[in-house]
Amino acid sequence: MADEMVRRAQSFVNLIYGSRIGMTVEEDGRTGWSTMYALTRALQLELGITSLSNSFGPTTLSTLTAKYPVLNSGNMPSENFCKIIQSALYCKGYDGGSLDGSYNPGVQAGMTKLKTDMGVVGLSAGSDLTPKVFKALLNMDAYVSVNSGSEATRSVQQWLNGRYLNRQDFFVIPCDGHNSRDVAKAMLLAIQYELGMADGVANGVFGPGTQSGIRSHPVSTGSQGTWASLFSAAMILNDQPIAFSSTFDSTTAGLVRNFQSFVGLPATGNGDFSTWASLLISYGDQSRKGAACDCVTRITPARAAALKAEGITYVGRYLTNPVVVVKPEDLPEKAIQEGELQTIANAGLRCFPIYQTYGRDASNFTYIAGRTAGQAAVNAAMDHGFQQGTRIYFAVDFDAMDSDITSNVLPHFKGIQDAIADDGNRYRIGVYGPRNVCTRVARAGHSTASFVSDMSYGFSGNYGYPLPADWAYDQIVTRTVGTADGAINIDNNIASGRDTGQGSFDPGRPARADVRLDPSVVPAMQTDVGKYMESLGYPIDGGTRSYQHWKCFQSTVIDHDDLITELSVKYKLRKALVQTSAYWEMRHIEPADEAAWLATISLFNTVGKFKDTSTGIAKQRGLTLTGAWNYCLAQGLITGRGIADRTNDEHLYNAWKSSYDSETSALTSVFLIHMWDIAGKPDGDDKSPAMRPPRLDYVDSEIYDVLRRYQGPGAEAFEEAKKRMGLYYIMEKYNAISRNR
Repeated sequence: MADEMVRRAQSFVNLIYGSRIGMTVEEDGRTGWSTMYALTRALQLELGITSLSNSFGPTTLSTLTAKYPVLNSGNMPSENFCKIIQSALYCKGYDGGSLDGSYNPGVQAGMTKLKTDMGVVGLSAGSDLTPKVFKALLNMDAYVSVNSGSEATRSVQQWLNGRYLNRQDFFVIPCDGHNSRDVAKAMLLAIQYELGMADGVANGVFGPGTQSGIRSHPVSTGSQGTWASLFSAAMILNDQPIAFSSTFDSTTAGLVRNFQSFVGLPATGNGDFSTWASLLISYGDQSRKGAACDCVTRITPARAAALKAEGITYVGRYLTNPVVVVKPEDLPEKAIQEGELQTIANAGLRCFPIYQTYGRDASNFTYIAGRTAGQAAVNAAMDHGFQQGTRIYFAVDFDAMDSDITSNVLPHFKGIQDAIADDGNRYRIGVYGPRNVCTRVARAGHSTASFVSDMSYGFSGNYGYPLPADWAYDQIVTRTVGTADGAINIDNNIASGRDTGQGSFDPGRPARADVRLDPSVVPAMQTDVGKYMESLGYPIDGGTRSYQHWKCFQSTVIDHDDLITELSVKYKLRKALVQTSAYWEMRHIEPADEAAWLATISLFNTVGKFKDTSTGIAKQRGLTLTGAWNYCLAQGLITGRGIADRTNDEHLYNAWKSSYDSETSALTSVFLIHMWDIAGKPDGDDKSPAMRPPRLDYVDSEIYDVLRRYQGPGAEAFEEAKKRMGLYYIMEKYNAISRNR
């Protein structure tokens, strides 16, 4: 809601400072960072700082401290200086007087209220404005409870501000009732100050000195004073239902036991080092030995024995490696290896599967990518022999901001959920990622358990967030166990017991050549392909395009299954690649395309000129067709044709007309174009590098490349290929079922 006094503050900063600070703000009466940045720059200008910045950093703070260590009614540099303060108060929701440049009683009351809400009113006279409070005045932190904030958390925040603000590296933290990165760091600073660390030494990092000091300050029933207060504060910031108190009593001990049981610690009821560590840092006490691990190395009998000796029962292994393994750093054993699951079972270990793509930022997480990941994971889990009911952990392995989770991660997991549901809920969904990712995905109903990447303690989603309620595995440290041929590098994980992985497996599905589709799977295949396309916005009835779903499926999958199967075996390319490319193109044919085809035929028949356009069910151009044919002829992959002159209109037209007239010719040409693309399109316009020769076990990145290259080198092709990937994995699902019957 717009506020008139905020609008007046925006008008003031624009009128007096806009041209001098290099920015103006929208006068909409709504507080935002742009207004705070403008007020910060205005303050810097008043302080004589020449290099202006949006940041209220060390230079601004030190200059303000040197010139005006205290600001009040008796010490105000100018009316405009005062108006900056008044404007900031209004933007924070406090009384700023009448914006008249006077530090009047209204301003003084507003400042006193602000400092009271911060918990710092006792550090200086009620209405005095000190530099650190000024710094806090010019940000977007709240000092009242917002969004259902906890009053217990708010009391901790106020206590920390009031007790430690005068220390060099402690700044006002929000008092909004929510834990956060700043609040978590403030807790660590408080611990360090109480340990006696000097300013400049205390840094808010959970380092060796801090850990050593905490070991010397256990708390238990009967403990009183600051350390008991700090412990109860840490419990509160981890969402534990405890009162903020300087006394550790029997009630506290009972709540500590509950917390210890929740995070997988011995339930002693005492505030020992391990408990302190779990409260203060996401990975907790890294000397703990968990009953689970995950690794990127094959489990051999010797390694399995080493893991057993270490007390490990549950092993996380990756379903796929999305990249081509060329060098050792590509992790050649990242994916589950042939026979490995049986080795795990023989050793009495259990395995939980992880699916991770090559996405390392928010842009790789979308609804479509989620649908693709869901079906790809199902296919891979079936290939390895994971039984129905297995939980697959889908990875979010980047520092996802809360906004990233809303805009990208949650839609991605909705896509995974829809894909798993369309498959009949054969497998359950888990999420691997930072605490906030895991918690929000679970709350949205998209997952059933969490594998928490707590070792990445610097991630925004770990710093200041409690352990998710549904955690199954808590990743805390990397270590090497075993010796000689049993040595293996692992991420050690605490196990909660919510997921016990799998200890027996169905026979795996080897990379056999494709066969004809089993008639029994065709109806479900047609339904699933239609559902996927509907999720992309392509209606079953075709909408404004020329062909309905059933017709495209019939022409590109069913009618020519014998041909597609024969050519798949011949060229060692998965049928699903050709089915996907052809079906996708046919679904995109529009009346305008068909009109263009007729125009091309008429032009050639009338004047002998060829105008190239994408034609036939697989939308192929004459130049592309002749390029692919010429390459495949030269390689001995096809016979019975002469080399085409790609500058000759008749040669181009004849190739084009063949695909226009014949579905058989068009589908055969899909194979030939894929073969040309894989080779890097010699003599073509798309200069993509050559791929590995055609093979039945292409990884995700190679499948993507084949599908992308069919469409071309443009930006649109790179985006469309992400959608084609989801279609490919549905096609491949049913081809895999057929060849493994």
